[in-house]
Amino acid sequence: MIQLGQYPAPVHTLVHLSDTHFLGGSRPLYGAVNVERNLERALAHLERSGIRPEALLFTGDLADLAEPDAYGRLREVVEPVAERIGAQVIWVMGNHDERAAFASLLHGEPETDAPQDRVYRLGGLRVISLDSTVPGYHHGELSDGQLQWLRDELATPAPEGTILALHHPPIPVAVEIMAALELEGQDRLAAVVEGSDIRAILGGHLHHASHSLFAGIPVSVAAATCYTLDAAASADRLLSGVDGGQSFTLVHVYADRVVHTIVPVGEYAEIAGWPAAARAAVEALDPAERREQLSSKRSTFSMADAARADAAQAGAPAAPIPE
Repeated sequence: MIQLGQYPAPVHTLVHLSDTHFLGGSRPLYGAVNVERNLERALAHLERSGIRPEALLFTGDLADLAEPDAYGRLREVVEPVAERIGAQVIWVMGNHDERAAFASLLHGEPETDAPQDRVYRLGGLRVISLDSTVPGYHHGELSDGQLQWLRDELATPAPEGTILALHHPPIPVAVEIMAALELEGQDRLAAVVEGSDIRAILGGHLHHASHSLFAGIPVSVAAATCYTLDAAASADRLLSGVDGGQSFTLVHVYADRVVHTIVPVGEYAEIAGWPAAARAAVEALDPAERREQLSSKRSTFSMADAARADAAQAGAPAAPIPE
């Protein structure tokens, strides 16, 4: 496949999802939100795309009440898709999860109250899953022991750097009331990660997408797949959760940068587009022709004609393309 722009293909691709909030017995969240359907819709969207990530990374609040059946149903939804697309599944603890159930039902380990911190390797890329939860509470904290564990792990850089994933993102929040549930003691975490090989921090918890910097490191927060919080809700609402705006994030890791792309999930009418078959016509152009035909406002090149010719050669009907 010909490289069309100045950047090569990413070295690694991950898919970042968050806040599935499954309930046992497939019960709707708040009696209204079909969280299983919403996650299935997101994964179906990903699978249709043909994108084949190395990992599906879920940043916490996997089960709303930490019920065994909820974790079981989550695995039943996620793991077949992960197997079909060849992706590893990385689970991160959230404040709605419980450590004992998380360890035993998602990792097949003995039940424990210990923090669920883990290290994963995707070739030369290291992914650290950090448990920011506080048993019995919804805000986040990191213990001295966890920070020392993280410091020791980061003491040896990974060949292609590190992605840090935790539920409570270390950034200011747009929905003010959520500040009561933020990660506390963020300066202590900053002292550990600043100057390390961490290239991106992935978080959840906020139920809306957000981006910032922390200790000089880019932070990307994935919106929930269950429901989202309206960060620009009516002034008479302190908090407003809506069954809409769900998305997941593509994480493309390049040699010198990480790119986060939000993918809205839903059924939307396509109002413009080209079929995949049109790529052959694009690749047949040399770079100068490609610029002139695709970028110039004076171009008379018809991608519709190219797609029709390609489809006719294959003996298939051509999809209409806006010109």
